[in-house]
Amino acid sequence: YDLYLMPDINSRAAHSGGNTQWYYFGVTNMEADVEYKFNIMNLLKPDSLYNSGMRPALFSTANAQRGVGWTRSGVRIAYYENHLETESAAPYYTLTFTITFPHANDVVYLAHCFPYGYGDLNALLTDLTSRPHSTRYLRMSTLCSTLVGNKCPLL
Repeated sequence: YDLYLMPDINSRAAHSGGNTQWYYFGVTNMEADVEYKFNIMNLLKPDSLYNSGMRPALFSTANAQRGVGWTRSGVRIAYYENHLETESAAPYYTLTFTITFPHANDVVYLAHCFPYGYGDLNALLTDLTSRPHSTRYLRMSTLCSTLVGNKCPLL
């Protein structure tokens, strides 16, 4: 599968094809024990940690029912310059990897890195504010609310 990322909308680079280095997408209706090759075609950095052994993050809803969360997965991983160019004639790069899904008809999410969710943030803030003498060096208030109504903390 050849995949093309949309640039981050809230960046100046979005107008010139920039900030397309991270990804997060779901896969459904797969067959078990079949290799699926993914090519992310429009990345911009000339080198990547994928060339040093990094692997995509994978979350399987079937595995989550067994208590397994995010893991690193994939084989035959490569990151290289391809034949495509940006509007300003800069080269695009491709991340390619192969995944064999262990479960048929699973819902699987693939990402550049493990997501850091709002629950993770709240757990960290609870830990920080419950430490002895935390009031000496930490003050927390609400900066604003997000679009979905979550409090955005200001430390």
